[in-house]
Amino acid sequence: MIARLWHGHTRPDDADAYERLLREEIFRGIASRAIPGYRGIELFRRPAGEEVEFVTLMRFGGVR
Repeated sequence: MIARLWHGHTRPDDADAYERLLREEIFRGIASRAIPGYRGIELFRRPAGEEVEFVTLMRFGGVR
């Protein structure tokens, strides 16, 4: 299993729109590419001081 982590930050006022962009456009675009071994992507969100932090975890399995 391979896992890829990505971190992003945004202002609290932009956080809901940013999450929508990730879920509705970015994640769907990745899934539609049918990348060999792609097993899914998860999104984590938390307040981080004066920003909101986003972490994505994308998983890949072996391709045979």
